[in-house]
Amino acid sequence: MKIVLDANVIIAAFASRGLCESLMEVCLNEHEILLCDELLEEILRNLRLKIKLPAKIVENIGDLLLEQVSMVNPAPLATDICRDPDDVKILGLAVAASANYIVTGDKDLLVLKEFQGIPILNPRAFSNLLYSEEE
Repeated sequence: MKIVLDANVIIAAFASRGLCESLMEVCLNEHEILLCDELLEEILRNLRLKIKLPAKIVENIGDLLLEQVSMVNPAPLATDICRDPDDVKILGLAVAASANYIVTGDKDLLVLKEFQGIPILNPRAFSNLLYSEEE
């Protein structure tokens, strides 16, 4: 599956052990994670400034992501398609790459439930979906 993991999910995956870390690991091993330049920059900036990871670790995370994910240019979309114009890049990325799912903790995206047929799930719902498919 092609999965868009929002910045908040990826940041949480590297910031602490837990659900997002588990999802990140499964997605890296079994699925295709989709990112764009703007999303990658947001992830690295927040790991450095908000999570306060050392610059070298952030650089290593950036290198790992570039090696493991598919970089895609987001489709251009109107800025008023969701409550937060900053989230348009996530939707554009999912559309451009024909993603199967968007996984986010962002309420402005979750309220949409889906976009152009692409389900938008929180990490718990996506985890439940992944593990229900295995049974």
